[in-house]
Amino acid sequence: MTSAITTHVLDTALGRPAAGVPVRLSRIDGSDHVLADAVTDDDGRVADLGPDQVPAGTYQLRFGTAAYYAATGQECFYPQVSVTFAVTDRRHHHVPLLLSPFAYSTYRGS
Repeated sequence: MTSAITTHVLDTALGRPAAGVPVRLSRIDGSDHVLADAVTDDDGRVADLGPDQVPAGTYQLRFGTAAYYAATGQECFYPQVSVTFAVTDRRHHHVPLLLSPFAYSTYRGS
């Protein structure tokens, strides 16, 4: 089974995958239903994040960056990063996060 929504976290300041980042996937539908909780592996990925299909709607990935920065001895300006996005079709949705202590970015991956 492949999750319908996946993520990959890279630490751009250190030039490596961000291992040990807590990740929560929720559906934002008024009740903010949690679909999955996971932690990134040594490659900064989550192998299994939620169901293999999700209905159209609004979803959120919340990354617990404070725990990651504490573990790597870096300063932390953004203790949490939330990425909210819309699912409009049944295609796979890959949402990577690029981190540094004072900035972050994300994009629709493949």
